[in-house]
Amino acid sequence: MTMRKIRLGVNIDHVATIRNARGGIHPDPVNAALLAEKAGADGITAHLREDRRHISDHDIDRLMEKLSVPLNLEMAATTEMLDIALKHRPASACIVPEKRQELTTEGGLDVVRGYDDLRPFVLKLRQANISVSLFIDPDEEQIRASKNIGAHKVELHTGTYVDKTGDARLAELERLRRGAALCETLDLEVHAGHGLNYETVRAIAEIPQFTELNIGHFLIGEAIFIGLAETMRKMKSLMDLGRKNVEQE
Repeated sequence: MTMRKIRLGVNIDHVATIRNARGGIHPDPVNAALLAEKAGADGITAHLREDRRHISDHDIDRLMEKLSVPLNLEMAATTEMLDIALKHRPASACIVPEKRQELTTEGGLDVVRGYDDLRPFVLKLRQANISVSLFIDPDEEQIRASKNIGAHKVELHTGTYVDKTGDARLAELERLRRGAALCETLDLEVHAGHGLNYETVRAIAEIPQFTELNIGHFLIGEAIFIGLAETMRKMKSLMDLGRKNVEQE
């Protein structure tokens, strides 16, 4: 059985969070992105939020200039962010829900409810040859709406799975399996991300339809202790173990 390669996208937002805590220029998230690239990252993710709480416009300018691997620009569906995406034309844009009061993204985008507003937004990104992804929960209605709206791919929200334990976690894992399988039938590329760590990543990598996992906060946190390259090496080895288990079934 030939299995899809599984890629690791590294989110560098929280390097910028640490930098912004002091209002200076260190640590530099662009340097972190280049280190991650050198250590084998298949792509870099950066979320330019409306309130600029971590990544800045200047960071995006420099990432587009310096990266060799694809940049995945996470963004809310606003006119400001659309203009920025069309100016820079990153390899991909992932549309995410965004609330000012949240500490981090709390759930998936409601594509069903926001369909009419999102559709022209997605179309303009597609017309600029930007690969469009929607960050959604593993819900059948949301997946079908994402396909119908013209997204090239979706990223299934794994935060609920990570936060649960025991049977509740297994149930959420099954939801992710069903969602990923549905994406395959719809010819929709499917990624996963949010909150993944050493404990939870292997089971996600065992879902054969996932082609990319986007991980940030945990990698940056662990890098404080053992360095970013070593943290990535361990994460990728767990992802590869999960994928190898699928190949042997």
